[in-house]
Amino acid sequence: MMPRLGEKYDIEIETISKARAAFSSAEYLETGLPKAPAIMAGDEVVVEAGDISEEKLEGVICKYLGLPPPAPHKKGIPGRFINR
Repeated sequence: MMPRLGEKYDIEIETISKARAAFSSAEYLETGLPKAPAIMAGDEVVVEAGDISEEKLEGVICKYLGLPPPAPHKKGIPGRFINR
């Protein structure tokens, strides 16, 4: 999802990948970064230790870039019944 949104919008995406134990270390805690998995936009922690939908993430990217929010995705007939 992130590479696709990075191509769609002019935004730099940095991925930090470490072993699970490294994210619990004292050295990592001193960095002030959020617990993994996390997504940040600038200095704002968007989500920490959880999931985010692509639509919500795209909205955060647009807000960060000062763009209007994206148009809602069409869900089709099955989505109309499931999300009631």
